[in-house]
Amino acid sequence: VQLQASGGGLVQAGGSLRLSCAASGRTFSAYVMGWFRQVPRNEREFVATISKSAGSTYYADSVKGRFTISRDNAKNTVYLQMNSLKPEDTAEYSCATSYFISQSWRVYDYWGQGTQVTVSS
Repeated sequence: VQLQASGGGLVQAGGSLRLSCAASGRTFSAYVMGWFRQVPRNEREFVATISKSAGSTYYADSVKGRFTISRDNAKNTVYLQMNSLKPEDTAEYSCATSYFISQSWRVYDYWGQGTQVTVSS
């Protein structure tokens, strides 16, 4: 499966961005989808994940209440709505597929090219 993330950019603290991740190649609805972020020299960090039918979502404590993950299986797309952004949210954000709900990036199989989010103070 091929994944392409988009929607990143430069935003002031307190602002919002909506990331999208479009999938192609295989049955999108067969996969759990996750968002992760990474800054240089740091390990990849879990952000959010959503079950195949969108019935369950999980968030990192650092983004809970500010970010919302959703998916549209008819459009083969997963979204990450990011509100009340903080400078510490600055990172490259990537989407990935898994067969299991997990906060560990190690169980995610396919990764898209990331999109950069920069939050200025």
